[in-house]
Amino acid sequence: MRDTRAELLAQAEMLVRGRGYAGFSYADLAVAVGIRKASIHHHFPTKLDLAAALVAAYDARYWEAMAGIRADIADGPGRVLAYGRLYLGGVEQGLGCLCAALAIEGEALPGSLRGDIARFFRRHLDWLEEVLREGVAAGDLRPGLDPALHARSILATLEGALLMERLFASPAAFRDTLGALVDGLTAPRSP
Repeated sequence: MRDTRAELLAQAEMLVRGRGYAGFSYADLAVAVGIRKASIHHHFPTKLDLAAALVAAYDARYWEAMAGIRADIADGPGRVLAYGRLYLGGVEQGLGCLCAALAIEGEALPGSLRGDIARFFRRHLDWLEEVLREGVAAGDLRPGLDPALHARSILATLEGALLMERLFASPAAFRDTLGALVDGLTAPRSP
């Protein structure tokens, strides 16, 4: 049986990640899914309802992946590397981060949606801070590293690299940027 709601979310995510919130309409989505616009309104009465559902689903997928990283990888550099690889799929697909694509539109977005996006990024910053704090304590990340400052730096670097390498269609360059980022955080090894 067809899961129209799931199809709508999947196609809407691709549209937003590729064009932004203002760059697509329910007419575009209806064509992508092969249904009438009225059917979309049945599942998502407003575009804001659709966008909120998109952010919630995207956040849940990321959070699950981040929990897996924490459970499966013990060291700080490995966790940061694995986190960065979550962005690689966007580079390979020529798509931006959903929440970054939305955040670019800033004040043009409804306040509740801006709040959802801010919570998404805050969760990532908190997660990165904890990973960095644990990595410094374990000795596998540079001593004296400021977890809050470097969490913001990691997030900004990855989002910027995703944007740039999406334009240049260069997953290899993204991997190089990620490698340099992780190398700069890693504690020097004793001889």
